[in-house]
Amino acid sequence: MPAMIEITDAEKAFTMHLQGGVKLPVVRGVNFTVESGECVVLSGPSGAGKSSILKMIFGNYRCDAGRIGIRHGGGTLDIAKAEPRDILSVRRSTIGYVSQFLRAVPRVPTIDVVAEPLIATGTSREAARVQAANLLRCLNIPDRLWTLPPSTFSGGEQQRVNIARGFISDHPILLLDEPTASLDARNREVVVGLIDEKKRTGVAMVAIVHDDDVRRRIADRIVDVTSFAAAA
Repeated sequence: MPAMIEITDAEKAFTMHLQGGVKLPVVRGVNFTVESGECVVLSGPSGAGKSSILKMIFGNYRCDAGRIGIRHGGGTLDIAKAEPRDILSVRRSTIGYVSQFLRAVPRVPTIDVVAEPLIATGTSREAARVQAANLLRCLNIPDRLWTLPPSTFSGGEQQRVNIARGFISDHPILLLDEPTASLDARNREVVVGLIDEKKRTGVAMVAIVHDDDVRRRIADRIVDVTSFAAAA
């Protein structure tokens, strides 16, 4: 069975339009795979291209070369060459993403922000809200806050809402960009437990984690991104 993610010779550069169209290379020769039930952690210093690789997998950044094969819909889709409608389809049913920043519609209650990914895939609002409540409770968000918009929360609370929203779906692939960055020790433990649970259900994950202890506990493999650094 093919890997859930298979990246072959992927590369990315940015064009600096305000500097005469100068090309700024980011990564080159990116090669790794991720299997079902495996968490691959990207390591390397800030600016090495870790977040860029995640965004290439998610389709936010278009590859300049190479291939990013994603198991989707019974086959394999090359995200590097996929049409926008196909990328949106992958995001609906195959790839989840937990970023460092919560992007939510203003004034929408927190419980509905978390439940929305399930509702979008056909789950009833009532059932989705039950699952959202379970995750919010697990992540120590008091139920008195669930009817409030998360924009009113602290940074750490917003990050926990973001995590709940990302983990609520049953997507077979999950991308994690610093999921524990704003969390205290208690909630870091919760996130480690959620990641372990996803592994047991066969989810393939790619993560960026700067906390050495968390990285050690969740990583099945570590990929050093500095080996993909593109010389300017």
